[in-house]
Amino acid sequence: MSLILKPGTSWDEVYSQCVRLAPEAFHDDRLLNHFGGGWSRSGEPMPATTPVDGSTIAGPPFLDFDVAGRAVVAAVDQHIEWRNVPLAERKVRVSEALDALTEHRDLLSLLLVWEIGKPWRLATADVDRCIEGVRWYVEEIDAMLAGREPLSGPVSNIASWNYPMSVLMHAMLVQALAGNAVIAKAPTDGGVSCLTLATALAVRSGLPLTLVSGSGAELAPVLVGSSFLGCVSFVGGRDVGSSIAARLVDSNRRHVLEQEGLNCWGVWEFDSWEMLGAQIRKAFDYGKQRCTAYPRYVVQRSLFDKFLSVYLPAVREVTFGHPLAVSSPGEELPVLDFGPLINDAKAKELGDAVDEAIRAGGVPLYRGSPDSGRFLPGQQTAAYLAPVAILDPPRSSVLHHAEPFGPVDTIVLVDTEAELLAAMNASNGALVASLACDDEATARRLSEDVQAFKVGINKPRSRGDRDEVFGGRGASWRGAFVGGELLVHAVTEGPPGERPYGNFPSYSLYPPT
Repeated sequence: MSLILKPGTSWDEVYSQCVRLAPEAFHDDRLLNHFGGGWSRSGEPMPATTPVDGSTIAGPPFLDFDVAGRAVVAAVDQHIEWRNVPLAERKVRVSEALDALTEHRDLLSLLLVWEIGKPWRLATADVDRCIEGVRWYVEEIDAMLAGREPLSGPVSNIASWNYPMSVLMHAMLVQALAGNAVIAKAPTDGGVSCLTLATALAVRSGLPLTLVSGSGAELAPVLVGSSFLGCVSFVGGRDVGSSIAARLVDSNRRHVLEQEGLNCWGVWEFDSWEMLGAQIRKAFDYGKQRCTAYPRYVVQRSLFDKFLSVYLPAVREVTFGHPLAVSSPGEELPVLDFGPLINDAKAKELGDAVDEAIRAGGVPLYRGSPDSGRFLPGQQTAAYLAPVAILDPPRSSVLHHAEPFGPVDTIVLVDTEAELLAAMNASNGALVASLACDDEATARRLSEDVQAFKVGINKPRSRGDRDEVFGGRGASWRGAFVGGELLVHAVTEGPPGERPYGNFPSYSLYPPT
């Protein structure tokens, strides 16, 4: 069946809607940065393409070091004023911003589809989680701020591209609600238009938000190293996170550095296979391009045949393709597990890693066909990768120890509990993990030695929403933990001598999880 692009969803139509809705932020020829309380054409627009079909979209307007420095100074001035705004008024302004985001939820979601390739179901969920999550904080913030004050300077946010709304914009709005001015660097790889529209809607309510774009290397000295900042918040990979941590080591500045880890699902003395099969399929949401994805299964060797009997049917049911392709104009947008990876280069890099792992001895258990995807006739598909599963990736392969951030599973077989735990702890710390085990007492005993912040028993774990805390163990996290009241505590000053929950150079303190 020949597919067509859903009428009314083309990039040109979506961008034109943004120009009409927020002309101060979207010009016909480019996006703008926002700092000092206004929108500026400062910065050089970078070329950008959508991973959906390789066509041209709006790129981030890169600022240089000097202009970014002025943006930080302007944010400090905003912070001095905003920290004295009564909480009741801050709640009203944030609520007004949330109402605006709700009104334009579908447009924000379409921007996510085009910019980072999220299927419609997942794009709308990203926007909805941001809105609903911040509304919860508006209702609960009074008790969270009891005895606390805003930081001495603004919060600087640097985040990856995969969750612009439910992670980055959510954090920005809560940070402002807590009394801080907020700076965010738009991710270079995608999401800048969505964040620009969300920021435009929010600042109309008087929120002190700064949104800038630029090279991480050039802007790091001011967005990380500036002495004016009250906190640095980072979400991304370990390499960049380690370099940020190195800049902060002598500053004693508040920081939240969420980094990746190899999240594992262990299978031990288990027989509830129907339940696991459903979780295997769901684990491919967004092509595993998220920090709490499960790309590694550690399986008791004697159960491997039964594991395969549910794994292979589940992975064969995974659907992917163009998120906006329909068979007729009136058809609803497709319900897909994932679309493209973030760009062509990532798809090639991951495909090469798969080939290398197999050449070095890994066993290809499953390799999906690109032809099984839903695509428009003749569209570019370079950013798409079909699901892959590899048994026992060799230690020389990057897939043995690192998160692939794509639809690639690796499976490791073990014979003893000690081997199970060693394999699940291969990345020196993770954000989440799970154990599939029929005996809950055994599962809880094993979970105590799994180096993950959250460990599920016969269920997956995630970042969580509202009052659920979030952090990481080992190298997967540095600084204060977040989630629930901890997100507010991370960006406010408490009583003298307070020791926040988190991983710090001098101590690690974990809340009950």
